[in-house]
Amino acid sequence: MTNMWNSFAAWFAILTISFCLSSVSADEKNWPQFRGADSTGVSTSPGLPDQWSATENVEWKAELPGRGWGSPVVWGDHVFISTVVNSGETEPLKKGLYFGGDRPTPPESIHEWKMVCLELTTGNVRWEKTVHKAAPSAPIHLKNSYASETPTTDGKRVYVCFGNVGIFCFDFDGQQIWKKDIAPRATRLGWGTASSPILHEDRLYYQYDNEEQSSLLAMNKLTGEILWQIEREEKSNWSTPFVWAHEGRTEIVTAGTGAVRSYDLNGQLLWSLKGMSSITIAMPYVVDGLLYVSSGYILDPVKAMYAIRPGAAGDISLPQDETSSSFIQWSNMFIAPYNPSTLVVNGRLYVLYDRGLFSCFDAKTGEQHYDRSRLERGVAVTCSPWSYDGKIFCLNEDGVCCVVQEGDDFKLLRTSELAADDICLATPAIAGDRLLIRTDKRLYCIRAAAR
Repeated sequence: MTNMWNSFAAWFAILTISFCLSSVSADEKNWPQFRGADSTGVSTSPGLPDQWSATENVEWKAELPGRGWGSPVVWGDHVFISTVVNSGETEPLKKGLYFGGDRPTPPESIHEWKMVCLELTTGNVRWEKTVHKAAPSAPIHLKNSYASETPTTDGKRVYVCFGNVGIFCFDFDGQQIWKKDIAPRATRLGWGTASSPILHEDRLYYQYDNEEQSSLLAMNKLTGEILWQIEREEKSNWSTPFVWAHEGRTEIVTAGTGAVRSYDLNGQLLWSLKGMSSITIAMPYVVDGLLYVSSGYILDPVKAMYAIRPGAAGDISLPQDETSSSFIQWSNMFIAPYNPSTLVVNGRLYVLYDRGLFSCFDAKTGEQHYDRSRLERGVAVTCSPWSYDGKIFCLNEDGVCCVVQEGDDFKLLRTSELAADDICLATPAIAGDRLLIRTDKRLYCIRAAAR
């Protein structure tokens, strides 16, 4: 009997290990939300391409209707992407950082808010659904879009938020399961919305920071029922929340201008941290047990970067001239980027700045390895960097991607360039050995030629 039990235990252990390994492999093929399943922008999948053009290593490219800056998300052979089509004339995009992009009144032409599903292997359209058709209720900045939020999926359903319109849930066949209207709210200077919804277990979380009534809400992902909604002491922000599950608890981290605030799963405030710049865009994330939060509006003297330990409580704001505490491992008030999120790989923190500069720091201590090295060609960057195979990829608005070698010293390996008419503001997605790059006109599926 004992031998039979030992044999069963050994068989069960092998089965469990095999299942875990297959689960890891399956997860590498999926990219279910902004910056991937763990929100870090890092993939360990082998065989990913490190060079391409508008034709080289392009498995397929699909023309996209309308405009949107949300990232594509992938599950299995399904690629989901949102867009908004203007029946009138869309004002041409001006690249780079500049003033004058404010548009105080929304366009009067009819727009169509759409969800599109494509086949990963071919780029063929599986389905396309219009969820709203009207003139926009609110304006946006010239560089923003009415589809700047990234969808999210749990492998059975896909969820998309269109700010000032609603949150919509579809099954993989394109059938709408539920929708929840979002009351239009004014944003700073009419710049529009961009924060993406995030899934955790049976809930969908959405951070809606605006000039009128900011909030964080939790929804039942199956029905769309609002489980709770708390008001936030914030004005407009464009950061996506992060669900931080660690040994002590699970919490919802929200980056904001007034403060970084973390809540428990019932919406109760756990801790807060003041000391951000006046505009917060980047998404928080965790690597090796540390939470990284950044906020670096280009016109502010404060460009804050924090590495935070788990278990904080109350107000953990740093006293003046202090850079660390019992819960803040290190901080730096001068290194955060404006639009891009930062990246941590193999113990190093990489910072891509909006004007085409690149820095590297020790992720555990904040010690500088190199500072603001110039990337070749292009000084306008909006999308976040990503990493695989020992390399960091930095895509600028002109469609030029600079590939930087991981390490303590700056080493530019090569550049890749898309078509001359492509404009890139959306952060790419990674699915297995494929890289998906969204431009203002099309979606590229990049794959090594040998595959």
